[in-house]
Formats: sequence, C-alpha cells, structure tokens
Amino acid sequence: MTDALHSQHTTSFPELLKQAKASLVVSTYQAGKLILLRANGESLNTHFVSLPKPMGVAFKDGRLSVGSGAQVIDYFNMANVGPKVEPHNTHDGAFLSRRTHVTGDIDIHEMGFDDDNQLWIVNTRMSCLCTLDINHSIVPRWRPPFISGYDLTDRCHLNGLAMRDGKPKYVSALGTSDKAAGWRENKAFGGMIMDIDDNRMIAEGLSMPHSPRWYRDKLWVLESGAGQLVTINEQTGEKTVVAQVPGFCRGIDFIERYALIGLSEVRETAVFAGLPLTEREQDRKCGVWIVDIESGESVGFLVFSDGVQEIFSVQLVPWQYPALLDLDDPLLHTSYSIPDEALKDFTPPDPRLVRTENAIQHHRRGEFDKAIEAYKEILAEDPGNLTVLYHIGVAFSDIEQWDDAISYLEQLVDKQNNHAEAHNSLGHAHSGKLDFEQAINSYTAAIAADQKYATAHFNLGCIKLKQGHFDEGWKEYEWRWKMPTFQPFNCPQPQWLGEDISDKTILIHTEQGNGDAIQFARFLPLVKARCKKLIIVCVESLRLLFKQMDCVDEVRLPGNLPGDLFDVYCPIMSLAGVLGIRLDTLSTQTPYLSVPKEVVVPSLADNGKPKVGLIWAGSPTQKINHHRSCPIEEMMVITGNDKFDFYSLQVPLSSEHKQTLIDNSVTDLEQELISYAHTGALLQQMDMVISVCTSVVHLSAALNIPSMVLLSPHADWRWLSDEEQSTWYPSVSILRQKKSGDWKSLILNASELLNQRLG
Repeated sequence: MTDALHSQHTTSFPELLKQAKASLVVSTYQAGKLILLRANGESLNTHFVSLPKPMGVAFKDGRLSVGSGAQVIDYFNMANVGPKVEPHNTHDGAFLSRRTHVTGDIDIHEMGFDDDNQLWIVNTRMSCLCTLDINHSIVPRWRPPFISGYDLTDRCHLNGLAMRDGKPKYVSALGTSDKAAGWRENKAFGGMIMDIDDNRMIAEGLSMPHSPRWYRDKLWVLESGAGQLVTINEQTGEKTVVAQVPGFCRGIDFIERYALIGLSEVRETAVFAGLPLTEREQDRKCGVWIVDIESGESVGFLVFSDGVQEIFSVQLVPWQYPALLDLDDPLLHTSYSIPDEALKDFTPPDPRLVRTENAIQHHRRGEFDKAIEAYKEILAEDPGNLTVLYHIGVAFSDIEQWDDAISYLEQLVDKQNNHAEAHNSLGHAHSGKLDFEQAINSYTAAIAADQKYATAHFNLGCIKLKQGHFDEGWKEYEWRWKMPTFQPFNCPQPQWLGEDISDKTILIHTEQGNGDAIQFARFLPLVKARCKKLIIVCVESLRLLFKQMDCVDEVRLPGNLPGDLFDVYCPIMSLAGVLGIRLDTLSTQTPYLSVPKEVVVPSLADNGKPKVGLIWAGSPTQKINHHRSCPIEEMMVITGNDKFDFYSLQVPLSSEHKQTLIDNSVTDLEQELISYAHTGALLQQMDMVISVCTSVVHLSAALNIPSMVLLSPHADWRWLSDEEQSTWYPSVSILRQKKSGDWKSLILNASELLNQRLG
C-alpha cells in the first residue's frame, strides 16, 4: 500500500493509469472537491481542487465539463500551460476554466457529449434531460413519459445518462413516480432503466440504479443500493451480476477489460435505510474500485481515509499527468488561447517585462530565493527599476530579512517619495525589527502619500494598540472596513457611534475571528447598560456561550434579518472605541463568560495529576505559518513530563496528528469540541491551558483558567509589545520567542513554567 493525502491505494492503480496513459477525474459534492488522480512512478498523486457541490463530469475533445452547484464549468486543455505549472516541466497538459454557464439549482447529475459536441445534462429536480444555449438557463429536451409536466420537485430522481453511437440513449432513475419526491416511497427497489429513443422501459425493480454505460456492446449499470456492477440485456431486461463492491457505487469508466467504479460510504439517513447494501455486514469504503469485467474480480482500489465520504463521478482523461487549475490560479490571468491565423499579428513581448513577470511569479509561489535572485539580476542591469525595487523589498520582508528589505525600499522612496505602498512596506519591515517609532513614521508617510490608504491606516492602528495608545489606535483600527479583505455589515440602520440609545435596540455582530468575539464580549454589559435591548449576531459555535450572558436579550445567527429587528448596529470590535476604552480603564474582571448548565461533556479521569490542555495551531482558514502555529512535534516535547495528564483541544486533526497524540499518550478531545460552550466545559476541568494565539486561549482566559499563550516576536496587537502577564486577561502568562520561528526554546520555557506552577 501507498499513502497519499489521506488515501491508500494498491500499486495496481497507478500501473493501470500508466498503461492507459490517462488520469482520472473524480467528483465529490460532499467534500466540495474535484479530485485528479495521476500516476507518479509507483505511487498515485492525488490533487484536490475546491468547487461548490461538483457532481456530473463529462469529457470530449479536450473539454472537461463539470456540473458544480447551479452552474456548469467548462475547462479546456491548454497544452502549452502544462510545463509552466509547478513543479515546472512535469505536466503534459493543463485544464483551465474558460466558461461558466449558470443553470439555476437543477441538481445536475450525470452529463455527456453527443457527436455534435452538445452537452446533455440530467436535470434531476425537473425530472428531465436538458441542453444549454446562450439565451436560456436550460433547454428541456426529454422527460420520461410518466412525468406529466416540469417542476422542481424531483419526482423520480432521474440521475444517470448513457451515450450510444454519439447520442443520448439510456437513463436511470430511482423511481417512476409523478408526484413530488415520490421516488422515496419505494427507494429500495423502485429503480428503472429506460431507452429514451422509444420511451421503452428496459428494466424495473432495481435498487437505486446509477451510471448506465454502453461499453463493448453491453449495457452496464451500477445497482448502487446493492453495491453491484451489473449488465442488463437491453432487449429482455435480464440482469446479470458481474461484481459486488464494498460501498454505494456511483460513477464508472472503463480501461479495456477493467471498470473504475466510484464508491461511497452509505450515509446513515432515512434515504439509505432498507437497502440490500446496508444489510450486508461489511466495512463500506469510499474511493475508486477497479474490477475486471471479464472475471468479476476486484484487482485494485484507492480508498480515502480522511475528509471524503462520497464519490459521484469518475471520468478518465487522456493525459498521464495533467494539471487542473483552481479558479483563482494566477496562470489564468497570463494564459491565452488564440486562433492560429491571429498569432502571426502578435508582436513578441518585451524580454525585460517577461523577466520581471517571471520573477514576480516565483515570488507569488513562495519561491523567495529564486525570486530575489531574479530581481537582483534585473536590478544589476536596471538599478532604477522602481517596480523591481518594490518587489525585492517585499520579498526580503516576507522572509524576515528586515535590513535588506529596508535598504531596497528606502532606495525606492528616495526616488519616488509618494510611493504609498513602499512606505507601508517599510513600516512592516520596521515593525518586524520591533522598531515601532520608525514603523509609525513610515505608515504616516504612506498615509500622507495616499490619505485613503486603508491598509496603512489599519497597520498604524495596530501599532498604536500594541503600544497601549488606545485612543489613537481604535480610531485607525476602524479603517479595517475599507480594506478589501473585510466585508462590512450591510443594512439601512445607522452604526452606533456612542449617542443615546436608551430607548433603542442595538444589534452587535461578530466579525471574522471567533477569538475576537470572545475577547470583546467583555464590553457587552457596558452596552446593555446604555440601550433598551441588545441582540447579538454570531456563528452557531458561539451561540450557546453568548446566550448564557445575562446582558444579551437575543442571539441570532447570520442570514436574512427582519428589517424592524433593531434600530442601530455596531461591530463587536468597534465597541472599545465607541465606549472610549483606554488602557487604564480596561476592565480585567474575569470570568465574564460562563458555560450553560445544559452543556454536557465527559468528566475527565481524575488520577491525581494536574490536567493540561494543548493547542498548537491556528484556524485552518487562516494562513498558517511559523508565527501562529507550532509544529506538533515541538509541542509534544512538553508531554514528556509524566507529572501531568495532557489533553489535545486542537481542531481539526489529521490522521497523522491523531497518531502522534497516541504515541505521546495525549488524550484527544476533538469529538467533544462541538461548540465553544462545550470547549469551555472541558476547559473548566483543566488546571492549565498552553496554546498558541487561538480562539481557545481567549476562551480559557475569559473563563479565568490559568493559561500560557505562546507568541512569536511579531504577535498580534492584543498581547501588547512587551508584557509577560496579559493586560486583558489576568490568568494568562505570555511567552514570546526571542527569535522568530524558534518554537523549541519557547516550548522548553513553557515546560519549565508548567513545572513551577503545577509540578
């Protein structure tokens, strides 16, 4: 077996793809991924591209079409782009998205191309086959004769489509009902296969048939509810079982005598109850199974072990190692497909611009050594190149070589003093050296060059807050809403700026970080004292925690809110500025949050040892780097002390990390961390929490639990610049790296402090 990105496969799988000189596209709407399986020597490379609800996949003549949510995305192969994809010169093709057709929510299932390159789509919600044209969302072309009319109620769950002789020929459905969702009444054995040429029913009484295919003069069908590959005689309807597979099967393609079949774990819902497959005492798999269609034997497989539970489509494409570009890949902006007759009129690009663009691409891909070398070569010939001076300064700043960054950026501002971006980057570099006064000067110069430069205002605010200058800091911090990465709360009601609201209802909404919401929840009682009613809008994971606060009258989840629900609103992180909070008036009373009594979590075993909770990484939605996340191996050094019982409060956990916890005798609590209230109930059983800067350490601090926060030298403003004990949280000790990225020394310090406190 070989492991690759939370999957296992037999060695026969990549060998079959190599022999076919092909790769396999797999869709999983449950995980929101399009997966490209490619042979790489004796192993299988598994490449994931995120898409909304990808299901049906069809391929013909270099065009790969994917039914993704309420749209069809067309990818086209551009062979010349393949060698440019990292790692260079390893891809023999590249699929780039070129066209998107919005269909509306029709629950796109299988798709196929006819001889005229027309794409046929199974429109499951309308119980029909349809095609696309430029003037319409969809064009209905055929529906089963028992369907009396079009609607959006999924009457028969039409799902599969087989092409024969270059045109659509056979369909599968889970029932023959003509009423809304009527197929569910006999889902276990109500399935059928139909010939659409003459509306002839070929076979009935099937258990959830999927993916009909015409191959080697036979009609092949996946009887998903039974976990079987079958053939059906298109004249008599006689069914022959060819193979049994360990999962709910959907999606099939063929390589000579082998069928590649998509398998899903049966979901434990009422829809899947009563199926023959669920009655088998068998460990069901999710992945791709290879079956010899002549012998019926399974000869290979790929099984996903983490993150993927369902497969919908499998589709071979005739390239052995193609690339599939994400919709935001920079190559989409620099790749063009032009008719041959037009190419002769194109002038060759300026080689200097090409070199600069190539250097910038290295930079964007994080290849800093290559980028800096290329920038230097350009500057050796053109030392006054302002663009390259800026980019090389940023590159050095990215790798924390602050003096080099400052040197190049100062050369730039000497030549062009109104270069706002360069001044802002200088501010970042000076801040990296912890020279905050110089950083302030640079940010101020950036604002002088561009009064509306939101990023510079925001950065200036962060420095002021880090220094404890809250009056100036909160004002500049409000510029975050002008930055492209922040999405403001849009409503017709005015934002509260501190005026009298004693007779009004205020809505407080949380922002991007749950830790921010927990930190600033301390100010909600002050707001309640000034208003008639306080409503808070937060994500589900925070709901129980905020609902428990006496000052909160109502908790709402994000979404459409009634227009008359509130009179004014305020972002939660704007409260400190509105309330005029200064460093000397900041309330440090804790706990200010509590856990609802109805929240039930396991009681941790009490063997007389202090309990220590560990968190070593930030949110997976953030850009994880050595500033915010400690390698798990470094964190595990603490667990070598047998005076304590250690518990992991980390989410999510990979299978590798789970094994590391087992190897170090750390109890994994991931399954119990349902919400922040549940996490809080577990934290209250801890004697100490040791964490990097995450929402959990804010929660433990708000609950007044002794904690240590492990920080880089460039930590967020909320930990100020040189504190050893947090101003915001009396129970939190602050441990800072002396050298960026030196987690080893910091963990040793934490271990010593743990012994002093609890040993």
